[in-house]
Amino acid sequence: MKFLTLLFSVALFFASASHGEQPNIIYIMADDLGWAELGSYGQKKIETPHLDRIASEGMRFTQHYTSAPVCAPARYSLMTGKHGGHSYVRSNYEIGDWDSHQGQLPLPTEETTIAELLKGQGYATGAFGKWGLGQPGSEGDPLKQGFDRFYGYNCQRHAHNLFPEYIIDQDKRIPLEGNTATVYGQQYAPELIADAALEFVDENKEGPFFLYYPTVIPHLALQVPYDELAPYINEWNETPYTGKSYQPHPTPRSAYAAMISFMDKQIGRLLDKLDEHGLADNTVIFFTSDNGTTFLKEQVDYEFFESVANLRGLKGEVYEGGIRVPLLVRWPSKIKSGETSDLLSTHYDALATMAEIAGVSVKQKHDGISYLPTLLGEEQPEHDFLFWDFAGYGGQVALRQGDWKAIVPSLKNNPEGKVELYHLAEDPSEKTNLSGKHPDKVEAFTRLMIESRDEPEIERFRFWKYE
Repeated sequence: MKFLTLLFSVALFFASASHGEQPNIIYIMADDLGWAELGSYGQKKIETPHLDRIASEGMRFTQHYTSAPVCAPARYSLMTGKHGGHSYVRSNYEIGDWDSHQGQLPLPTEETTIAELLKGQGYATGAFGKWGLGQPGSEGDPLKQGFDRFYGYNCQRHAHNLFPEYIIDQDKRIPLEGNTATVYGQQYAPELIADAALEFVDENKEGPFFLYYPTVIPHLALQVPYDELAPYINEWNETPYTGKSYQPHPTPRSAYAAMISFMDKQIGRLLDKLDEHGLADNTVIFFTSDNGTTFLKEQVDYEFFESVANLRGLKGEVYEGGIRVPLLVRWPSKIKSGETSDLLSTHYDALATMAEIAGVSVKQKHDGISYLPTLLGEEQPEHDFLFWDFAGYGGQVALRQGDWKAIVPSLKNNPEGKVELYHLAEDPSEKTNLSGKHPDKVEAFTRLMIESRDEPEIERFRFWKYE
């Protein structure tokens, strides 16, 4: 009887979607935002009232994961629904010299993206922010991957300057006068990007639309309009950052907090825009981060902000602090307010979830499971395990099954695969390696990890020998 009830509710859902009532979908991805840098996840120093509102009016996930601990592979998995073991992009593979802005490894033509699925269902599609999966004109150009509209940065390296000399509008470079690689400029790219996203909502208010908003905040460099520093500038003792890895800043703590609060304000503007057009009830909003907080402590004081709370690891690592990320979902007409879910879920579930919301079938191979049933308070199918295959930072793989997690932290140095084993329910900080006490489990997890990996197509990625 429970199965028949579930089947009937799903049929009703798809029937409504097929009659021109598809909900608008907004997917917001922060850049290098830590697990605990929002008020709804315990942050005490940084103000995020609009995101906290989304949490209070929707569902907050406590065990959601990125697909990779750095930018490009995380975005690839999000767009394709594939985990790292089946992905073509498994690291930040850079094209050209560092300052050329020639981008990263393009997303292949043969992949089917979320945008392509939704566009085929009648959605207007727009991406605003950091793409990182191919330059204009390449096969990975977002305009060739299902998006009608793009505004922002195609190249991740270009996005290291938030007062850039130009921005990409569709596939053209638009000069931004008054900007250089300095602490302050005249035209702040995150604000221009937010403006463009709001214009997209205005232009497509009749719906349905898919708005992908991969904001470039709070990724370094530390740059924010001076007026935005006001709430924080005299709050804490500061040690100026004078290094060269990114733009120096005289008050790094204040700048970092102000950047996150600025992002929150833009999301508040988006919520107001939905209310203005009467779209809130028929719009589902997702908010997450691409990976954990950066490890560059002189610029981002993750200990001061308790950015990943008690978790181990940061950006670039497959320990929890590098891959566990916030997920907030608001859909006023469907999701109960103030809900919390401990479902094991991941970015590569997003494609299946949004496709089900839009009423479109997914025919291509993917690794995700829709978590729409959880959002609707219904019975939820679950993953047997979650898997990460990350070629960067020495090569790393990880697998989580239930409360157990296996990690191989450096495949380049240990091509035979020296496994660490943790029980996250008892040891969320991953302090105690239990591999010596559970050899059978280590062997089973190692087999699963090997079976979950395709042979990568690029020699650079071949760290783990299969035999």
